[in-house]
Amino acid sequence: MCLGLAVSLPAAPSPALAQDRTALRIGHFPNITHVQALVARAMERQGSQWFAGRLGPGVRIQWYAYNAGPSAMEAIFARSLDLAYVGPNPALNAYARSRGSEVRVIAGAVNGGSALVVQGDSTLTKPADFKGRRIATPQFGNTQDVAARAWLAAGGLRITQTGGDAQVVPTGNPDQLSLFKTRQLDAVWTVEPWVSRLEAEAGGKVLVEERDAITTVLVSRADFLAQNRDLARRFVAAHRELTEWIRQNPDEAQRLAREELQASFRLAMEPGLVARTWARMNITADVTLSAFQSFAASAQAVGFLRGTPALDRLIEAP
Repeated sequence: MCLGLAVSLPAAPSPALAQDRTALRIGHFPNITHVQALVARAMERQGSQWFAGRLGPGVRIQWYAYNAGPSAMEAIFARSLDLAYVGPNPALNAYARSRGSEVRVIAGAVNGGSALVVQGDSTLTKPADFKGRRIATPQFGNTQDVAARAWLAAGGLRITQTGGDAQVVPTGNPDQLSLFKTRQLDAVWTVEPWVSRLEAEAGGKVLVEERDAITTVLVSRADFLAQNRDLARRFVAAHRELTEWIRQNPDEAQRLAREELQASFRLAMEPGLVARTWARMNITADVTLSAFQSFAASAQAVGFLRGTPALDRLIEAP
């Protein structure tokens, strides 16, 4: 297992790619909770075009990786991406920011696989204990960032976007691990595989686990969906088919995900660690509006949403 990891993320795509009608541009993160993207990319390396083979002749898949959701949503706004695997809060924020005009959730992907991890010898057990402590999250405004702030605020702490009673520190996942090891962080709220890595490599222990919460959804640019509905429909069908294949073939899916993390991001993970992360995830293509209503309430509570438009257009099947 690699202890010091340098995750290399490809540059965001050029807007000029929008001129290529055969290119379907898809964003994702180098996380196990984006397993459909990882497995599909690994299959492509082996010569099997899972998505392109089901989308018809002339369609090329182009993958782009981001550290967390807010960056991917900026690419959606810039029309540099057509689809993205992303967390629910960045999708919700983008929807609210555009007054419901820019983003549509077209399928689920993964529930669970996120948690709050504290130091192994920590005596922290409840939000009030975190007064004066440092908690890392993957990126400002991402799903885990909002979850951490909402949990602390619900427990009575004053949490602002820049400080408050506890310091929430947006930090890239690889840096979280090294800072946690050197005890510069009291806790980390993140997703797999980083939850299990914090346990296995840094002696952390899980304090709060979000087993049922939505972790990853598949979103589309609204105008892409409107103009390419048949293509989007075929992609979602292929995504659902792949999701079921992953559920039915966990050993092979885990192997492919490991290979892709190594090949694209120089992120080496032992089979046992990936199996450990798998147990925390519910891989599903289903998604419900009620879950987003709950996310909206949390985001409003911590100041990320000043006003939320009606969510009736957020989820749209192609």
